[in-house]
Amino acid sequence: MEDDEAEPRPDRRRFLSGSLGVLGGAGALAANGPAARAAEPGADLAGANLPPNVPAWMTRQGAPILSPPYGVPSPFEAGVVRRRRSRSPTATAASSSTPLQDLHGIITPNGLHFERHHAGVPAIDPAQHRLMVHGLVERPLIFGMEELMRFPSVSRLHFIECSGNSAWAQAPSSATVQDLHGLISCCEWTGVLVSTVLAEVGAKPAAWMLAEGADAAGLTRSVPIAKAMDDAILAYAQNGERLRPEQGYPLRLVLPGFEGNMSVKWLRKLGDQPFQTREETAKYTDLMPDGLARQFTFVMEAKSVITFPSGGQVLGAKGFYEISGLAWSGRGRVVRVEVSTDGGANWRDAALQEPVLSKCLTRFRLPWRWDGSPARLQSRATDETGYEQPDRQALVDARGLNSGYHYNGVQEWRIAADGAVTNAV
Repeated sequence: MEDDEAEPRPDRRRFLSGSLGVLGGAGALAANGPAARAAEPGADLAGANLPPNVPAWMTRQGAPILSPPYGVPSPFEAGVVRRRRSRSPTATAASSSTPLQDLHGIITPNGLHFERHHAGVPAIDPAQHRLMVHGLVERPLIFGMEELMRFPSVSRLHFIECSGNSAWAQAPSSATVQDLHGLISCCEWTGVLVSTVLAEVGAKPAAWMLAEGADAAGLTRSVPIAKAMDDAILAYAQNGERLRPEQGYPLRLVLPGFEGNMSVKWLRKLGDQPFQTREETAKYTDLMPDGLARQFTFVMEAKSVITFPSGGQVLGAKGFYEISGLAWSGRGRVVRVEVSTDGGANWRDAALQEPVLSKCLTRFRLPWRWDGSPARLQSRATDETGYEQPDRQALVDARGLNSGYHYNGVQEWRIAADGAVTNAV
């Protein structure tokens, strides 16, 4: 890294010895203080399980195999959960957000993938579910799940982001990264390419197709046929297992890089034209300052966010930290992420953690030594098309404040002298 001389990684022995000192002092209070330990199952306030003592869990047999038969997280991770968005009007027309601040790498566990529903989660029997493909095709066909799963399959890593992710309006200083940016998740999706199925039915020349879901809302979106033939997936599995019900079981459309609402869940029908549905007229359009609306603004543009340190977290002591976050672009690969610790006055290139894939979350990291003074953390991403993530003011100047969709401005976190991290946007 170009700036290694300015911010050298600490010597391993010196770092470990320093860490032990921190854990015995102020850092111990922040990370393992009474308040934190009281919330942990089986917390030992006397420290009997700490070195040089033999911890209690070494003195007895652990839980038997297959207990429970479907694995669940440790009870010590009980706080790592999706959270319902406060703006949701009802419990069925609602959304929940992914705890980005608690995740590692780029894959979102199935149980933490964000949700957005318009009429709740239907309980669908896969044996009775069908996909109808009709319209401008030679052979209109109806496929059962077993028939679809006999087609050649693909497995690809892609993010899905709600176009309502992130806030145009100013958010409270207490907002966390989950509150502000949690309507994005990234998974390995397995299924059959839409192009494979369209070839089977003999698709005729067309510009659009219509995708319809089998929920009570009958959600429908018009999809450019060029996108469908490029990389669209009829997905039936997620991270190695069948889709979760809230993610579209037994079948969903995945349109890599496009706004999440277009990746229609519980997919039951593919048609042949733009239908100007509610989801592409009254909703999911961008009202501009001049009163006109941008329509069919499908692609989620380059964005990044620092997940550590981020809102609601507290740095326990000054010294070495690794700034970490996520970057993505609906146009392709992220090629650069820059990080500023002084509110944008100066920028440094962060390291991009492999794999760096198209239309997929990319983890970035930057070594940083906090001197205990107030800091202002920002990140900005650049994708392979040369598009650079704009700052908030540039975005507002271009689009105004009438829209609730497609916000990708730079996020800033402020770190106070006491280590508390708050939202500054």
